[in-house]
Amino acid sequence: MRLLRTAALSAGLFSSAAGGAQPCLEPGAWYSATGSELQRVPSSRLLAQMSGRDIVLLGEQHDAADDHIWQLQTLAALRELRPGMVIGFEQFPRRVQPVLDQWIAGSLTEKQFLEAVDWRKVWNMPAELYVPLFRFARINRIPIIALNVDRELTQALAEKGWDGVPSALKEGVSRPAPAAEAYLETLYRVYKMHPRRRGTNEAQRSDPDFLYFVDSQLTWDRAMAEALAQGAKATSAGDRSLVVGIIGSGHLRYGYGVRHQLHALGIDNVGTLLPVATDGVCGTRSEGLADAVFAVPSVTAHDEPPRPRLGVRLELADGSVQIAEVTPGSLAESSGLKSGDRIVMLAGAPVRGVDALIAAVRGQPAGTWMPIQVRRGTDTIDLVVKFPPAQ
Repeated sequence: MRLLRTAALSAGLFSSAAGGAQPCLEPGAWYSATGSELQRVPSSRLLAQMSGRDIVLLGEQHDAADDHIWQLQTLAALRELRPGMVIGFEQFPRRVQPVLDQWIAGSLTEKQFLEAVDWRKVWNMPAELYVPLFRFARINRIPIIALNVDRELTQALAEKGWDGVPSALKEGVSRPAPAAEAYLETLYRVYKMHPRRRGTNEAQRSDPDFLYFVDSQLTWDRAMAEALAQGAKATSAGDRSLVVGIIGSGHLRYGYGVRHQLHALGIDNVGTLLPVATDGVCGTRSEGLADAVFAVPSVTAHDEPPRPRLGVRLELADGSVQIAEVTPGSLAESSGLKSGDRIVMLAGAPVRGVDALIAAVRGQPAGTWMPIQVRRGTDTIDLVVKFPPAQ
């Protein structure tokens, strides 16, 4: 079972305001999230406090462009207060660290960099969402560190559990600290939503598959925490650089994930900052969500309408684009697409990569039909995706 993404972890935690309701947060403002209610705080005071931490964690929804703009803004503000900085990215597995060093040194073009880190394989999101962050690091000669492990490890853990995977394959990651009960409950809700559980008996928390799923998630959290801790330790003998982690919000909310593992590693001088939609935390529990949240404007009728989405998770498999997961109730499901399908043609053109496919879907006008050809086992199947009309 593939490890969950931030969007899955978001399910059920944040609810948007009802139609026509006013946002509960003011766009562009910071709010403390440590108390029982969100309290607005001056950005200058908050960022001054964060600049004194050893590690600051910046969350994101991976495909939300505004979240990445906010991250860039926050990085720039923190660097003004504390010029020594190291940036860790969840998006890179440890094996590409030499390429990250070459990028910061200026010895690679942007195209060479993305190819050398194998971006389309390791992170199935459009590169343009992250490139401004990479450029910011390079022009300011800020070291980048890889926080993640290879996908093969997390998949093996999800199938066999911690004890079932040989130590030699764990990339040096130590056994994670046990999850808090609240985190287990969150993971359990996500686990039950997985397509493999649909139509089956109710999943139990004692099921081996669920326990392996937890092992995989905790190892992911632990790997990122260890890389951040090593980055903080490496700077402690020098200029005490601020270590900033760019990480999906699902690993950060309420301190359950990466911060919990950092605490187990003996690092507590940590700050967590999250971007949230202006109506995204209305009526939900905010206490302990993060040190602070930044209100990003929600989509309104006056904004550009949301881009079309199929509702799939894609990955590269043997050089072709494969559907790893279909979201229940999505356009992909209603169109007949299934997990395991390999997408061959889209709108009559060969599919050449994940980024190109995502761009083609998001550029599709509302109310139109898009033919899609997939290989399912040994069969070639022609389907049609019918995009809903504009509202």
